[in-house]
Amino acid sequence: MKKLFVAALLIGALASPAYASQCPALMKNIDDALATAKVDDATKTKIMALYDKGEAEHKAGKHGASVADLQAALKLLGM
Repeated sequence: MKKLFVAALLIGALASPAYASQCPALMKNIDDALATAKVDDATKTKIMALYDKGEAEHKAGKHGASVADLQAALKLLGM
């Protein structure tokens, strides 16, 4: 049981840097999509709120949460 717990911790520790590198790429995808997207003002406001939250989470080292919020913004953009 102890080995399983240690293995889970190691997997989590190794996954965090992978999320960290995803955040800037997701933010760029949102920036690019917003340049041509046809969304109403309310949707754009939601997208930008998720973008700002994701960016702040990325800077705070909360990469899993950042990826989730940025992916939610992309979903609102139809991606």
